[in-house]
Amino acid sequence: MNVKNWIFNLKAHAASVDWKLLAFLILFLNVKIGVKSPAIILIYLLQFDFKMGFSFKNSRLSLFYPIIIAIAILNWLISGNNGANYNIVFLSGISFWVLCILAMHQIKLMVERIGAETIHKTILVFFLINAAVSLLVLLNIIRQIHDINPYRFQGDYQKYFISTGDYVKGISFDVSTTNAVLNAFGVIYFLARKNIPMILLCMAIMLFTGSNTINIMLVGVLALLFVFKTTKDQKSIIVVCLMFLGVFMFKISPQNDEYLYKTYYHLRYNRYPPVELVDLHPVSITQKPDSILSPEQKKEKIATLYIDSIKKIWASNHHNILKWVASQKPRMPEANINLPEYQNKMDTNEERSRLLAFVNAHKNSLPKAGQSEVKSVVPGKVLAMQQTVGYLREHPQKILLGSGIGNFSSKMAFKATNLGVSGGFPAKYAYISNSFLINHLDMYLNFFSRSADWHSQMNSPNSVYDQLLSEYGLIGLVVFVIFYLGYFIKSYKKLTYGIPLLILICGVFFLDYWFEQLSIVVFFELLMLVNIKENTIRIVTNGNE
Repeated sequence: MNVKNWIFNLKAHAASVDWKLLAFLILFLNVKIGVKSPAIILIYLLQFDFKMGFSFKNSRLSLFYPIIIAIAILNWLISGNNGANYNIVFLSGISFWVLCILAMHQIKLMVERIGAETIHKTILVFFLINAAVSLLVLLNIIRQIHDINPYRFQGDYQKYFISTGDYVKGISFDVSTTNAVLNAFGVIYFLARKNIPMILLCMAIMLFTGSNTINIMLVGVLALLFVFKTTKDQKSIIVVCLMFLGVFMFKISPQNDEYLYKTYYHLRYNRYPPVELVDLHPVSITQKPDSILSPEQKKEKIATLYIDSIKKIWASNHHNILKWVASQKPRMPEANINLPEYQNKMDTNEERSRLLAFVNAHKNSLPKAGQSEVKSVVPGKVLAMQQTVGYLREHPQKILLGSGIGNFSSKMAFKATNLGVSGGFPAKYAYISNSFLINHLDMYLNFFSRSADWHSQMNSPNSVYDQLLSEYGLIGLVVFVIFYLGYFIKSYKKLTYGIPLLILICGVFFLDYWFEQLSIVVFFELLMLVNIKENTIRIVTNGNE
């Protein structure tokens, strides 16, 4: 009877999920553009509609996308003939923005046509599938290394260890940061819906990705919610989430705590903390002469000698008992972490080999990467913005409209190099603008062609704000604030979890070229649009409008 009820409930829940929306999310969020494009085509075949509804008054979709395309086209026209290779880069860049429009349009259609509760159940299933994929990856790693905690496992040349989270990519199979952001969204979303199991599941998966930056951003948003907009029960769950974070940082992956300290020290003092030298032949305090000891150390020596004498007396009287106990207690073999296989492997992989080959071929054109050592003590994120501001000062004619698609700071700029940094690109159409070469590309190579110690998100130039300012100018940045953020902010009275989501994504936009990633932005738009819809219905039902 229980089995029958379980099957009946499962069928009922499956019937309440919109499988078309779920399939679209899974396919479109996939990292491969070869999966995203068919997903868009398929959804338009199933839901054929091209009525976008753009207008300057109550626009149905965000005007940010068509305006940013218009800026890019205007910039291309003003620049004149840029050559065949750049024209391909330009059209490829435009295609990313077109995909953004098409995806948002389809999300908007589904929100308009599907009941809010059905969408919520579909989102829940999406997070469950994403969590299942993430946990299967972790279980597979545990199976490979025969260790329950891969975050502390230093064997196999530290293949996992602090980098374990990089493998937890989730259903999108994109970088782990994408998975971290999606689950950070999930924590906020399910907190508003008071779904405790899903809050904790999303929090756990986010922590497993090992993204310290997303952890910090989410903690900031949760702190704001704790102070301003949560019930007692929700405050309790926030405390539990913070406890999860503490356990992960100090027990499961303590090396992340050390990494955060080094990063903070670097940002604060423009240098890394001094390495503490370890005495390989330490001398016990009982062996040191009193003449070199401080008063406190002398007291410690007396206490230590006293305790040692007590131990010797006890051991001599209980030798046989100790011998028996030692024989009964099982001893687990301990790994010798000084062996080579427990050290970070310094071999140059294929990706790094490509970067090094490029650096060697263009040494004279790379001010920083061409040097034998990393010359910058400034994190890449900060350096990238300094480069952008410096470029605009030197080229005031670019301040309003920017340098154009793929010419300074974007996924398209990296992709077109054919270095494999942001996906493949036909070698014969490779394109690198000089402004990109001597600024962001040089800075990226300066860090990422070196050892893995420099491969930090803080040293990557990727940022939506940097992209908009450098390639679309001040106008592009203003358009983003007014017509993208403003598109959602104008409905602030209808937003609940939408407000903290908006705060979070404003921080997340510092981390990557998310519009070109075609992943978290689409999911963010879905959550925002359904939040606006459900509260619009509630306001109308209550007769307040």
